[in-house]
Amino acid sequence: MDQNSSIDLGFLESCEPWLLTNKFFPSKLGGKPAWLDLKNLPSPTDLLCERCTKPLSFLCQIYAPIEDNENCFHRTLYIFICMDESCDSSLNASCRNMKVYRSQLPRRNEFYNYDPPDETVESPAVKSGVPLCVVCGCHGPKRCGRCQSVNYCGPVHQRHDWKVAHKAACGEETVVETIKEQHNTFVLPEMEIVTEPDDYEPKPKASEEENEKHQMEEFERLKREGKAGVLDDLAEAELDKYAEDQVEDKVFARFKERIANAPRQVLRYERGGKPLWLSPIEPQEVPKCGRCGGERMFEFQIMPQLLSYLDREKLDWGTLACFTCKASCSVEGYAEEFLFRQDVLDTTATAGSHQSEG
Repeated sequence: MDQNSSIDLGFLESCEPWLLTNKFFPSKLGGKPAWLDLKNLPSPTDLLCERCTKPLSFLCQIYAPIEDNENCFHRTLYIFICMDESCDSSLNASCRNMKVYRSQLPRRNEFYNYDPPDETVESPAVKSGVPLCVVCGCHGPKRCGRCQSVNYCGPVHQRHDWKVAHKAACGEETVVETIKEQHNTFVLPEMEIVTEPDDYEPKPKASEEENEKHQMEEFERLKREGKAGVLDDLAEAELDKYAEDQVEDKVFARFKERIANAPRQVLRYERGGKPLWLSPIEPQEVPKCGRCGGERMFEFQIMPQLLSYLDREKLDWGTLACFTCKASCSVEGYAEEFLFRQDVLDTTATAGSHQSEG
């Protein structure tokens, strides 16, 4: 991320798959996670949907080091979501079908070289210190009881792999090389997320004279439609609803104006900034860090434009706003952070959030 710019925008681009492995510290959509800490991975239980108890799927990861924190020379945030249609078909009261995790390492660590890798030469990923599920790439402590050659995070992915690939290959030497396309039920298309500074320039505010002119034109329109006196007759509750609608329209109009200059953006990164909301429904409270007890602050948001790249018609959100520990406190492995999902399908409902238990 550009530390000199207040906001960085993320866009999706194709690139060589080997550049999206952990050795190159990528920001990316889909595929399998490029884990940072290679020993202390989230457990299969950590990555279960809290609504339907099925395994969550990896959505994306954002490489976001913090220059003035020596423990965050390497730092990556991972988002996982449930792709079960029944979990995503309606607004969520608590966003329990999505999670975000933070991992970080100092420059000198046990997994990666002190100096950055050569991105002009193809080289393999750094091997994980724990077995990985052949389907999703997460921690896979379970093993095929027959051939002992492949690992799984649990019975859901083991049954799926047996049906689409492993049954015919069990015991063969090529069993580990499972075809990626056969697991596209759980694995999303893989693309790199590249960032660049936001060059948005706000439009000059309308003068008081222009505002008065606009109000007069609006009054004349209501008069022509026979509605000029309608506001005087509204009940107090209806007036409140009218005011809410006006606020909602302004928030959404601001959202559209801000993204119009870069409509393909799938990510907005502004650590310590504010999310770009689609509606006035915001989190009432951002819980404190479950590890150190410190405050959390906004770090980035996933935009609705990302949905068009997923080929998953049932998935939907307005925006996913990630709040992380302000101090980015030390963690061995992966710390769960706070993810707030703002929906726009029904703005009268309460948007969802998932609170980390630490």
